[in-house]
Amino acid sequence: MKHKYFITGISTDVGKTIASAILVEALNADYWKPIQAGELENCDAKKVKGLVSNSISKFYPNSYALKTPMSPHAAAVIDGVNITLDNIKEPKTDNHLVIEGAGGLLVPINNTQTVLDIIKSEYKVIVVSRHYLGSINHTLLTIKLLQEKGFDVSIIYSGNEHKTTEDIIQKMTKTRVIGRINEEEKFDKEIIKKYVDLFIDKLI
Repeated sequence: MKHKYFITGISTDVGKTIASAILVEALNADYWKPIQAGELENCDAKKVKGLVSNSISKFYPNSYALKTPMSPHAAAVIDGVNITLDNIKEPKTDNHLVIEGAGGLLVPINNTQTVLDIIKSEYKVIVVSRHYLGSINHTLLTIKLLQEKGFDVSIIYSGNEHKTTEDIIQKMTKTRVIGRINEEEKFDKEIIKKYVDLFIDKLI
């Protein structure tokens, strides 16, 4: 059975793209980022494509490619476009699909909707959490909201271990932990393969 995985984070720059690359490589999955805001010359799809080794994965274009690195709703205003859910159409594929969100769950995409509204009920949601002051609150808010909505939720930790933080998150959410992405000097195809070996049993 093929699954669709939505990768979200507790904030920006927590490791969603690296986590996405690991899943794409592990499952030979396709990849799609509905909304890209900024870095169009080196967008997340190009980053993921450069980190995977398999020749099966397909990379689908963004529904919205915005020029400014801001919250999508604000970047869209600058670009003179209006983001609507009707125009965010999931690509048709018979393969696994990895979908990378923009920022966190409640990042606005327009005046009334957020990234959460993009996530369909059948998606498996993976939350990427990274320790910083305030990250417990951000992680619990993210996971609790997803659980209340009835989603299948797992977590990937990014960065150095912080045991007291992770212990309390586990006690309060009972969320399945897929693994940890450590601090690395650089991320390349070989490093991604290393994490595939570590994560694969938790993904299938």
